[in-house]
Amino acid sequence: MGLFIQKINIVVDCADAASLAAFYSKLLGWEWTHPYANGWAAITSPTGSVMAFQEIEGYTPPVWPWEKGEQGQMFHLDFYVENLEEAVKYAVECGAEEAKVQYYRTSRTMIDPAGHPFCLDTDEQE
Repeated sequence: MGLFIQKINIVVDCADAASLAAFYSKLLGWEWTHPYANGWAAITSPTGSVMAFQEIEGYTPPVWPWEKGEQGQMFHLDFYVENLEEAVKYAVECGAEEAKVQYYRTSRTMIDPAGHPFCLDTDEQE
């Protein structure tokens, strides 16, 4: 049967909620709707989806690609873009880094300022 989900909100753990909200607000062009307070901040898409950021004491960024004995990724986001090279350049301008290891020609794994991996993808076929 499944749940009748109207929309999905994402909550991302980090050490600095304000800086990560600022990064994703700039990267995605989403409005910073919930200013930083009490260890939380959030941005909202034009369609109403919310991406929130919560500070975790002792936060440890994930390692990508996975390494035995290291903090693994708990999730990653995929963003589909029209021009991969332009999207990578913009993400770097916003504060992301390109991951040292890449696997596909039609996507690029990036690392956000808190260490979370996210991918910029195109609809091209390999």
